[in-house]
Amino acid sequence: MRQTLLELYEGTGVGARRIRWVLLAFDLMVVAFFVATTFLDHEPWIIRVDYVLGGFYLLDYLARWVAARDRLSYTLRPLAIVDLAVVLTLLAPAVTESFAFLRVLRALRLLRSYHVLRELRGSSVFFARHEPVIFSALNLLVFIFVVSALVYVLQVRSNAQIHDYMDALYFTVTTLTTTGFGDITLTGPEGRLLSVVIMIVGVSLFLRLIQTIFRPNRVSYECPDCGLNRHDRDAVHCKHCGRLLHIPNEGG
Repeated sequence: MRQTLLELYEGTGVGARRIRWVLLAFDLMVVAFFVATTFLDHEPWIIRVDYVLGGFYLLDYLARWVAARDRLSYTLRPLAIVDLAVVLTLLAPAVTESFAFLRVLRALRLLRSYHVLRELRGSSVFFARHEPVIFSALNLLVFIFVVSALVYVLQVRSNAQIHDYMDALYFTVTTLTTTGFGDITLTGPEGRLLSVVIMIVGVSLFLRLIQTIFRPNRVSYECPDCGLNRHDRDAVHCKHCGRLLHIPNEGG
């Protein structure tokens, strides 16, 4: 059983690749479901769906644990701990209802999977050429999504201005872009502290991610001698062979 699971999760066969793509698509659909349900009343059918998803993710967690070469090391991995927390929030919605948005972190495992990256590099010329920019954009979206989830989780019960996830997203974007309309503010000591963290840490990270999307640190320029095609923007010589480069730049 362990060998079969190991092949499914880490193998290179057609079946293993399909399984990983299916899991990735399923995670993205589940994230969309989490967002959509914030606009709905807390209906009993949503709790039942949470139980079903919790059972699925629990089986997935156990399967990964069985397939792991070092089970103790796997158990202590941050993403494995996040997965377990996700399962608990899904199977105990009455207790941890608002913390269900922690489940979005699970999508990071498959998005960062070496095998999925290799699939994308091998099957998409566009992805291979623009990989750094694509991942910077992906990191930016995940960052905004998680920060908005945190705002929603901490404020939805106590802040009359935060009714659903869209309100939290609106506050997050206006804060990160330093627009600050002021029509939505976070309340309570924890809300003010979160606002301070978003303004100090979040804005810095947001601007850094924006910079890497529109002005990446590396540029595509093939060295005539060794063929290295990724260089620093201000590179004068190729780091691999030392050849003098003539990379067009704007002098920034």
